[in-house]
Amino acid sequence: MFGNLEGVEERFQEIENLLGDPDIIKDQVTYQKHVREHAELNKIVTVYRAYKKILADIEESQALLQDGDADIKELAREELAELRRREDELEQDLRLRLLPKDPNDEKNVVLEIRAGTGGEEAALFAADLFRMYDRYAESRNWKVEVLTHHPTGVGGMKEIIALVQGRGAYSVLKYESGTHRVQRVPTTETQGRIHTSAVTVAVLPEAEDVEVEIDPGDLKVDVFRSSGPGGQSVNTTDSAVRITHLPSGLVVTCQDEKSQLKNKNKALKVLRARLLDRMTSEQDEERSQQRKNQVGSGDRSERIRTYNYPQGRVTDHRIGLTLYRLESILQGDIQEIVQELTTHYQSQALQNAELGSLQR
Repeated sequence: MFGNLEGVEERFQEIENLLGDPDIIKDQVTYQKHVREHAELNKIVTVYRAYKKILADIEESQALLQDGDADIKELAREELAELRRREDELEQDLRLRLLPKDPNDEKNVVLEIRAGTGGEEAALFAADLFRMYDRYAESRNWKVEVLTHHPTGVGGMKEIIALVQGRGAYSVLKYESGTHRVQRVPTTETQGRIHTSAVTVAVLPEAEDVEVEIDPGDLKVDVFRSSGPGGQSVNTTDSAVRITHLPSGLVVTCQDEKSQLKNKNKALKVLRARLLDRMTSEQDEERSQQRKNQVGSGDRSERIRTYNYPQGRVTDHRIGLTLYRLESILQGDIQEIVQELTTHYQSQALQNAELGSLQR
């Protein structure tokens, strides 16, 4: 796995030299491309150089073990134990950094949250989940823009789609896709019985125009009067837009803006993200099946995570993580869950890579 590290370091040095070239600096497109590559390579090269330094220090300490002075030999043994521990840490870090990167990791996210089984209670929890992600995004200084939403009369959301803008947003949120189950006593329940409802979350990488080229001739665009809780221009003008992508059959509706043009642009943004996800899924059947299994149908029996109000408990069933701080999690404090999931799936990828290497 470490065979190409010398080449990575050479490429890093080459890019570093190019960034000082006046001709490259003048060409801002090329310059920014090199800046991004330099930043990515720097993450690996910094660790690799520290790793090489540790290996050199280990060699020196091993030589000192041959010294005739007993005190020096004892110091060398102590230092060698610490150096070996640090070597293992850096080696593991390098293995993780050398794993193939998801090309979508640095992208923004189109976040889709939909109420599943459970009626109004599911819609209320969909709104709760959106607030959770919105506050988490705020804690990371990301920007959240609602693209379209369908509220209910009592504060719930049948559906809400938002664009989350921030570096690496997809790499952080991609494991949130799936069915989220809530167990609590609904405010409308007079008997005090605990109900179980479900909400589906889909996390899609935002598609750039160059990645998904849409032929205007493939689109059927309908305009109609907005529905739902009113406001100025809502329910009074034909500003809502429904776009049907004829080749795929995908349909996106947007009615949040007063402007028909703004609604159309937002709908196209969602459509591009869905088309990119479909294209990627078709190229990788295994990933398609994985996403299907994660998101599911919104049935209560399918779940990746359960939010249990009576016990103040949140359990992620994929990694067996249970936290007894429901309230803070719903306020957006989900970093521990995000980190545990990332570590779990990185470890899985590392095991698969090592297994593949052994089989070869």
